[in-house]
Amino acid sequence: MGKQRWKRTKQKLAKRLLPLFAPLVLTPMASPVRTGMALPDADVKKTKGRIAHYKVMKFNQLSYNLYSYMQLQDTGLNFEVFDKALAGYYNMRRKGEVSDKPVITIVDFAKASTQKRLWVIDVEKKELLYNTYVAHGRNSGENFAEQFSNKRDSYMSSIGFYVTEDTYYGKHGLSLKLNGLDEGFNTNAMDRCIVMHGAEYATEDFIEKTGRLGRSLGCPAVPTEEHEDIIRTVMGGTALYAHAPAENYTSQYLDYTTAMAELVKESRKELSPGAS
Repeated sequence: MGKQRWKRTKQKLAKRLLPLFAPLVLTPMASPVRTGMALPDADVKKTKGRIAHYKVMKFNQLSYNLYSYMQLQDTGLNFEVFDKALAGYYNMRRKGEVSDKPVITIVDFAKASTQKRLWVIDVEKKELLYNTYVAHGRNSGENFAEQFSNKRDSYMSSIGFYVTEDTYYGKHGLSLKLNGLDEGFNTNAMDRCIVMHGAEYATEDFIEKTGRLGRSLGCPAVPTEEHEDIIRTVMGGTALYAHAPAENYTSQYLDYTTAMAELVKESRKELSPGAS
């Protein structure tokens, strides 16, 4: 009976995942057409470039499948931002920098503080868990965050990829430590005490009174009525991506080829009949 129940469970899982990952599982990766023959260096470089481009396009396709399946466009989440967050998540998984908890938090500082610009997504269940307000640093701007810094006492927000760490109780109640991974952009987050916490100034009531959210000292502050639930959901080594349209921003976690390799590995593991 146990084996039959497990078989049905696997069939349901495959049925749920197949529409999203069928292009990945059923379509072979591009390979050089002149198999068995030595290629000139220029041709090798060109072939590698085509394969890399193919993998990027394939990742974008799968990312968009997931984005559409979850109807994230209806929440105001920009696909380009989601695509970058997902690529970073799979790069972080490949490097072993996040836990097995399949959660991504996305903050889009391209949006006004009066918009719900924080999303928490369960990648495994393909569910949007939270979509709410989040404050930026007081020196980053008024309604829009326009400047960012990795320096102490800058009172600005920092962009890039983070890993959530431990929680503690401070002056804002339950708070969550954030460890920045992008050198030059957010790696001083721990020293700056950049944490996720609740704040009365990050609520709709505050927006109604002032026309914008209040601002933090650089922390991503969220509404007090939601902050404990959000923190308990994302704590414990999950990925967080804070986005802004900054031309100088670069990150090793935006390697789409590596992200594709990790996504292939994980999706095949999930779809494998012998997976546990």
